[in-house]
Amino acid sequence: MTTILNEIEITGNGLMKNRPSCVRVLPSDEGQIKFFVENSTDPIIADVENVVSTNHCVTLGNKRSKIMLSEHFVAACAFLGINSLDVHVSNTEMPILDGSSKKWVELLRQAGVEKQNGKRKFYTLKEPVYYLNGKTYMVILPDEELNITYAVNYNHPDLKNKWISFNEKNVEEIIEARTFGFLKDLKKFQFFGFARGVTYENTVGLEGNNYTVELRSEFEPIKHKILDLIGDLYLTGINPLDLKAQIIVKEAGHAVHIKAAKMLKEKIIQS
Repeated sequence: MTTILNEIEITGNGLMKNRPSCVRVLPSDEGQIKFFVENSTDPIIADVENVVSTNHCVTLGNKRSKIMLSEHFVAACAFLGINSLDVHVSNTEMPILDGSSKKWVELLRQAGVEKQNGKRKFYTLKEPVYYLNGKTYMVILPDEELNITYAVNYNHPDLKNKWISFNEKNVEEIIEARTFGFLKDLKKFQFFGFARGVTYENTVGLEGNNYTVELRSEFEPIKHKILDLIGDLYLTGINPLDLKAQIIVKEAGHAVHIKAAKMLKEKIIQS
């Protein structure tokens, strides 16, 4: 079990509804990441079985409440090896902050991360996991170490039939990779009540052959897909960064990540 040493607090607007949300993150000794939404005493456990929607973001919920946009925060916990927190949120959406996990990682580091007792545990699979649906697929194979390769095929010269891999050298680039989308779709999404908190600071816009902002690193949008994947797979109950597996993903998103995570959860074993 790994938690933080001190409480942290931050306020920011949500990406979907653009409403202010105050988040207090407290140490915990229960070995779970739990969200308490709008003063509810009924926690939402960060578990793949509690995903109630993957429409534009991951929404976790129970019978009384829900929390949107959990993936960037949960991914930050994965990168720091944190698996035990109480997260109190004043609204139904986590703040988008800068659109990546960078600010969450900085805040959690400032709080101090309790060193894990004992030897680090690694996991592997009893058998491969496959999800295939037309041009979209996700394959997870047992391996000697973690390898993640993600492919996209967007109508943009930098992002057409392009593959990016996760490795030790680009960890910080993955952490700081911001959410993205096509600028031409923004008004449509906002009309239907989504993406109302989009700004130039938190979102990389794809506009023709260009971007609306300067990229933090090459192929930043694909690196954000890997960031989302890590956050989504952490909902299996084990840190995907402790998984000895080859993960290959092509043209997927949260819905596919979660479907594969549910299958993966049943096949994980300690190595």
